[in-house]
Amino acid sequence: MSESSGSHRPRLSAEARGRLEDELRSLREQRRQLAEDLSQRDATTGDRGDESQALEGADTLAWFDDRIAALERRLSGAGPVPEGLPSGTAVTLRFRDGTVQELHVVSIPEEIPEGAEDVTLTSDSPLGLALVDSRPGTTVTYPTPNGREEAEVVDIRPPS
Repeated sequence: MSESSGSHRPRLSAEARGRLEDELRSLREQRRQLAEDLSQRDATTGDRGDESQALEGADTLAWFDDRIAALERRLSGAGPVPEGLPSGTAVTLRFRDGTVQELHVVSIPEEIPEGAEDVTLTSDSPLGLALVDSRPGTTVTYPTPNGREEAEVVDIRPPS
């Protein structure tokens, strides 16, 4: 949706808000338990089946992260539904620990090139949405499963 459409999220009824908050609590607990289970596995003695389970667990964690972020956005009721950055945008960020990383935006996960998962960002991810309307020097805050994080925008280049 474009900003000019003036589309705003409708207010949630108390019943709907309660259901979403219950789902959010449940998802956070399930995610915490899965992350704990995955971290307790002994990665040094595994076989291919264990590797497959670890990959499946990582995929499930990513699903939990996406759903939790969507529920948090929905419950915040913050104004117009934002559009993400266009696919092909390059963003250089400085994180709290001082690391600087260039990320490339894609619209859907299937656009992520093999081997580029660590330097690719989906436009509708929590960080991707936080970057909407940002410019160099802006500090963005975005939700993660472990709490809110911040990153400073060093550079942002639209697709050529």
